[in-house]
Amino acid sequence: MSRPILEVIALNPADAIAAQAGGADRLELVTDMAADGLTPSRETFAAVRSAVDLPVRVMLRAADGFAAGDPVAFDALCEAAAALHSEGADEFVLGFLTDDGGVDLAAVTALAEVVRAGGGVDESRWTFHRAIDRAADRDGLRKRLADLPGLDTYLTAGSAHGVDDGLPTLAEEAARIGTPGYEPRVMAGGGLRLDHLPALRAAGIDAFHIGGAARPAGWAGPVDAAAVGRWRTALDAPVPVA
Repeated sequence: MSRPILEVIALNPADAIAAQAGGADRLELVTDMAADGLTPSRETFAAVRSAVDLPVRVMLRAADGFAAGDPVAFDALCEAAAALHSEGADEFVLGFLTDDGGVDLAAVTALAEVVRAGGGVDESRWTFHRAIDRAADRDGLRKRLADLPGLDTYLTAGSAHGVDDGLPTLAEEAARIGTPGYEPRVMAGGGLRLDHLPALRAAGIDAFHIGGAARPAGWAGPVDAAAVGRWRTALDAPVPVA
């Protein structure tokens, strides 16, 4: 059985290097955490890609919130995504909701199509992010997205209020993995703490996402390799017996 995935938010090459040194398996590359993470520049992606050999999932989001935005803003996001893809990015993070909390299938489909590299093994892979935690109908969202190529992960806390509130939902969704709409991996993140890990791992969750937990000095400070290492050590420990 492969070890659990540890994904760490990075803002720049120094973050990426520290995350890799601490034992991260993958990066989520963003900019502007004051807006909860927006699309980084093509240049930042290229610099991070040169600095580490970890997989890098690039955020595709133009503004705070989970709306796709007006047509002009969305077209600009598609252009940025295409530029990142041409730079070599082949893993992404995205997700949009309508005003009533439904999935914006048109926007998600359009952006996912922009970053497709074709079929088969060359196809770009992507995460639907925590927009699912604001959805009016989580199950309905999953089933509407079930046939989209490349979707392999849901990043979720199980609740808009974070993992503390979402633990029962995360366990329930993990138990449904492999059923229609539940084929993608559940990646737990959003207020995630080390003390959450025993229950989540016992539920079968094998992917974890941290941001502030990797930065002892807060978002104004860098990723700390030792902080990442503590998560790596905890995740490498035996799975607790229920």
